[in-house]
Amino acid sequence: MIRLVLFDIDGTLVHTGHAGTKAFAKTFATEFNLHHGSEKMKFAGRTDVSLVREFFKIHGLDESPAHFRQFFARYVFWLDHILAHSTGHACPGIFEFIRDLQNLPNPPMLGLLTGNIQLGAEIKLRAFGLWDFFVMGGFADDHEDRNHIAVAALERGRRVLSKDLQPQEIVVIGDTPFDVRCGKFIGAKTLAVATGGSKLDELKPCGADWTVQDLTKISAREICPR
Repeated sequence: MIRLVLFDIDGTLVHTGHAGTKAFAKTFATEFNLHHGSEKMKFAGRTDVSLVREFFKIHGLDESPAHFRQFFARYVFWLDHILAHSTGHACPGIFEFIRDLQNLPNPPMLGLLTGNIQLGAEIKLRAFGLWDFFVMGGFADDHEDRNHIAVAALERGRRVLSKDLQPQEIVVIGDTPFDVRCGKFIGAKTLAVATGGSKLDELKPCGADWTVQDLTKISAREICPR
C-alpha cells in the first residue's frame, strides 16, 4: 500500500512563469548589487541553497550564513511580488490527479519534496490554490542536497504517519532526473513526468517506476493499487 505521495513543485505541480528565476536575479541585484550571472545558471532540479551558493562563488562573495539569510529574507518578498504579476499555471492534470488520490479507498498522505525553501514553496503553491493539499514535506531549509531533503521528508512522514512507514510505501513525483535519483536514494517508488525540466526521452533512462508525458497519462490507482 502507498501511504505517502511526495510531489516536486516547479515543473511538476506548477509553472510560475519563471518567477523564481526572476526573484533570484532581482534579489542579487538589489541586495548585493550583482546584476549578471544568474542567466547562465541551470535552475531545473536544483535546490535554492545550492543555487545561491553557486552565484556567490561566481562573484567571489563570502558564502557566510549572514549572506544566505540576507538573500532569502529578500528573495521571498520579490517572489511574492513577481508571482502576483506572472502568467503561470498549474501543470496538466494536477488538480484531477490530486482529487483522484484523495478519493481512493485508502488515500495516501500528500506531501512535498522540493528544492525550494519552505516559505518559497508556500508562496508559489498558494498563488495557484495548491498549498493546502499538502500535509508536510522536505525543503531546502532541511539540507542543500536534494537526496538528503528526501531523507528529511521520509523522517517527517514517519513522525506524521507512524514510525513504521517504509520507503516502498512512498511515491516521489518529479520532472527531472534529480527527482528520480532522490526518490531512489531513500528507496521510494518514483514517477517521472515530462512537464518541466526534462523531456520524456531524457527521463526514460533514469529508470523511474513510471515515466509519463504528464499526469493525465496515469491514474491514481496505477501508483496506489489496493
